[in-house]
Amino acid sequence: MASATTPKRLGAAGGCLWRDVTATYDLRVDEAAILEKACRASDRIVVLDEELSASTVMVSGSMGQPVVNPLVAEIRAHEALVASLLFRLKLPDDPAEGAGGEGQRSTQARAAAQSRWTQAHGKGA
Repeated sequence: MASATTPKRLGAAGGCLWRDVTATYDLRVDEAAILEKACRASDRIVVLDEELSASTVMVSGSMGQPVVNPLVAEIRAHEALVASLLFRLKLPDDPAEGAGGEGQRSTQARAAAQSRWTQAHGKGA
């Protein structure tokens, strides 16, 4: 199992996420790398959110028209990245379910069902 040593230079949000996950789960080296990326992206969300708070949601576009501040889209993209990275960890909802528990079986069953659906109906169906 990977060491639960907190990576260097994590901010408050990233450090909190790291501690919460590693206090509950023992991660392999590859899983720890994914978690670190999620933690760093969480810290960037905080920075972007602070920048947005110091600005306005609507800004002037290239032709002077009101447009949504690009920070809104960037924050949304980072939030999706964090969610995607955490999903890749495939952590069970209940840590007691751990390896081979019901949570893992549910995830595997859902993936198998999705695969069968795609094979039977095609990706766009």
